[in-house]
Amino acid sequence: MIVFSSLQIRRGTRVLLDNATATVNPGQKVGLVGKNGCGKSTLLALLKGEIAADGGSYSFPSNWALAWVNQETPALDVPALEYVIDGDREFRQLEAELQQANDRNDGNAIATLHGKLDAIDAWTVRARASSLLHGLGFSNEQLQKPVRAFSGGWRMRLNLAQALPLPFRPAAARRTHQPPGSGRGDLAGTLAERLRGYAGADLA
Repeated sequence: MIVFSSLQIRRGTRVLLDNATATVNPGQKVGLVGKNGCGKSTLLALLKGEIAADGGSYSFPSNWALAWVNQETPALDVPALEYVIDGDREFRQLEAELQQANDRNDGNAIATLHGKLDAIDAWTVRARASSLLHGLGFSNEQLQKPVRAFSGGWRMRLNLAQALPLPFRPAAARRTHQPPGSGRGDLAGTLAERLRGYAGADLA
């Protein structure tokens, strides 16, 4: 669970949150509502580790994986499929470590890393990411297009896909800055299906 205890957050002389206490349990879908500037995005930034609290505390289990939907997407040359896979930070870290182990021909490290990659079903990650993108309305051809080639609406879909858990390993908590809107393809159906089967907590 995510626990906020007597939390205080200031911006300059303005107090956004004062003595805020709340608990978010696994499986809960929580909406942060309020007028602009009241501290919704600031609270999410706190969870992401981008800012520090001015008072009180917050905590969540160390084994929880956190994922979030970015509000903006840079005009990247990265293919759409690889951009979505970048959201699985554990996979990318293990992938990089394996490359380093191969470069130095470290057999023990290679064996250990293969075991860790097996444990997260890493060898099918591209197939599963492709399936997720198809559910969000992307064609096979679009999977290899660079992120910069997509319009703003389609980039938001890529951001959603990057935050959505792939079938084998759901993130423990996920945070979005804006509620998803309707669009082409089966976006709403895919999101609803993922959220219904999601055991973690959602903050939006």
